[in-house]
Amino acid sequence: MKALLLENIHPVAVESLESRGFEVDLRSAAMSEDELVAALPGVQLLGIRSNTTITERVLDAAPDLLAIGCFCIGTNQVDLAAAADRGIVVFNAPYSNTRSVVELVIGEIIALARRLPEKTSRMHDGVWDKSAKGSHEVRGRTLGIVGYGNIGTQLSNLAEAMGMRVVFFDTADRLAHGNARRMTSLDALLAEADVVSLHVDGRPGNAGFFGADQFAKMKPRALFINAARGMVVDDVALREHILSGHLAGAALDVFPVEPKAQGDEFRSVLRGLDNVILTPHVGGSTQEAQEEIGWFVAGKLAGFALEGRTELSVNLPSVLAPQLQSGSRVGFLHVNVPGVLADLNSRLADQGLNITAQYLATRGEQGYVVSDVEGPVTEETLKAVGDSEQTVWVRSWQA
Repeated sequence: MKALLLENIHPVAVESLESRGFEVDLRSAAMSEDELVAALPGVQLLGIRSNTTITERVLDAAPDLLAIGCFCIGTNQVDLAAAADRGIVVFNAPYSNTRSVVELVIGEIIALARRLPEKTSRMHDGVWDKSAKGSHEVRGRTLGIVGYGNIGTQLSNLAEAMGMRVVFFDTADRLAHGNARRMTSLDALLAEADVVSLHVDGRPGNAGFFGADQFAKMKPRALFINAARGMVVDDVALREHILSGHLAGAALDVFPVEPKAQGDEFRSVLRGLDNVILTPHVGGSTQEAQEEIGWFVAGKLAGFALEGRTELSVNLPSVLAPQLQSGSRVGFLHVNVPGVLADLNSRLADQGLNITAQYLATRGEQGYVVSDVEGPVTEETLKAVGDSEQTVWVRSWQA
């Protein structure tokens, strides 16, 4: 089977897949929709990062595609529903770069509080400007975390270790870490925080989530950080609040529109502003994080292609089946209606197959059953099992 990996995915992913028998084509840049349409026939596994968009048109042009691996946290660049409709599983790396993103945010908080962007710029211009004006310690300041998931909670822990007070707001019911305090509304958080850091996901409902109204409600001379998604922030409104002096500084690692390849021009209304840190979406771009992501997502892709495992899938039912030690395995993705499992087992029995273990899960309109059986599974058996109007696909694997 063939794997196509885009956007400079870490070589450990190549090694992992090649060691398990895959032919791997590694590319350094993202691909456009037209390029993907031309490249995907004959490809079973696709690996992308945040700059490659997988549309319904792309999926229609990929008849051999089994799985997509997002070698990052976000999956909003993939049409997940369209992939699920076609039985294409999608994986991501929800935990692997958490520490790297948090360390970047901690560094930015300190750099902005000490106004280091201006200091280093003036030093490079030959200007010696030794002054404490506008420079503050972070100890005793209040950090407001918007989005208290994997990254938000770890940021909370490290910020407290530096002596900061932490408040957070999340629409989900999250357990507070340490001495962090839950705020009942975003407005309440903005009124109290000296630093606001966004860590929300890229779901469509979050587009434009933080705009002029929210910036206006922040404390005078507060700091703003966005290491979440570019589309959640109104950068024009942020620029206005920086220029007016209402906000003392900002750091952004993500943007509504980002260049597709290394060396392309970066355009933003935030360029050239004092005490504004702009980084090229490198929150998770450490060697440690990229190696962990490469190993993790490649393992998920191979586990599905070779054994039918879907654990931690973001769009198909998540089934954790153990490594296949003997006999055969039948994977059956189907429409989630009553009676399918009984019908499947009857069909397997009619083929003389004894089930030794079975694992199943449902997600929305789909269900997925993994059945381990004694003996080999023939094409005739697969046709008999899949001869149902509820079938999305049926596949088999040998130990």
